[in-house]
Amino acid sequence: MRAVLIIAAFLLLFTSSIEAKAAEANPYQERMKLYKKVETITQIPWYYLAAVDQYERNVRLARRDLPKPESLIGIYFRPEQWAGLTNPNPSEENPAIIQFFNGVGVDGDGDGNASLKNDEDVLYSFAHYLLSYGVDEDNIKIGLWDYYHRDRSVGSIVSYAKMYRHFGRLNLDTNVFPVPLRSNHSYRSTWGDARGWGGRRIHEGTDIFAGYGVPVRATCYGIVEMKGWNKFGGWRIGIRDINNTYHYFAHLSGFAKDLKVGQIVEPGMVIGGVGSSGYGPPGTSGKFPPHLHYGMYKDNGITEWSFDPYPYLAKWKRIERMNVRKK
Repeated sequence: MRAVLIIAAFLLLFTSSIEAKAAEANPYQERMKLYKKVETITQIPWYYLAAVDQYERNVRLARRDLPKPESLIGIYFRPEQWAGLTNPNPSEENPAIIQFFNGVGVDGDGDGNASLKNDEDVLYSFAHYLLSYGVDEDNIKIGLWDYYHRDRSVGSIVSYAKMYRHFGRLNLDTNVFPVPLRSNHSYRSTWGDARGWGGRRIHEGTDIFAGYGVPVRATCYGIVEMKGWNKFGGWRIGIRDINNTYHYFAHLSGFAKDLKVGQIVEPGMVIGGVGSSGYGPPGTSGKFPPHLHYGMYKDNGITEWSFDPYPYLAKWKRIERMNVRKK
């Protein structure tokens, strides 16, 4: 009998270990299960739950004043926000007491506790907050605005939801090099170099020199946020990806046909062509050799800043080249 119990305990431990490793290996699948489960209960579309979760995760990874996400769900509530501002016990997990002190914590899995350490409780609590506004897109947007008080935050979440709904999956992290690998091009790290035209400023990107008209490709899954003219960048496009990184393409010769703001793009999709536009009023071109100015910017929920895209370009080029060889 004792041997049977030992074997049973071993099998239980072994099974739990496998399940834990599976969740760790495929967090997208585990998150989707939670999103769909909470959607069934609240009728809040899963893609909005996923979008909020992804936005919160992005912000936590980009800021130093917030703890890094260590759980499956990235949504962050401050302990006093969860338990209630006037609650003397910020670690409170009793749903009735939390409600008494107007905390946001709710029991999501039915175990009788509302725990900040429970992914289902955390996700359900945010869904419960949105549910007080309604389940349609307009009311969800109002709820998001009242929560974040920032247009860009609401815009990013809505864009993520649009992408998740369009593709029907969470894994949208693939990147490619911005010009075809077989094109004749060259580039080096030029981020931070001094620029004089239009006033003293630094170069916020990497210049990729290539022939006029060489196709410029979307480097990521994303939403076109900006398309138009800038006196410095000429014809330009801005795309925001699922990780809250803004990809900036400038000095284009023109745009792909029918490309518009709000459009969903995929890695490798042609969005324009290499050119030499800029440094003047609309239509100015030819003041420098044809090249693509490629920049990357990160938003942390408060502000946005540029960072050096060169290491990412080199990485994407290397990975894309390896994938081509495998085919």
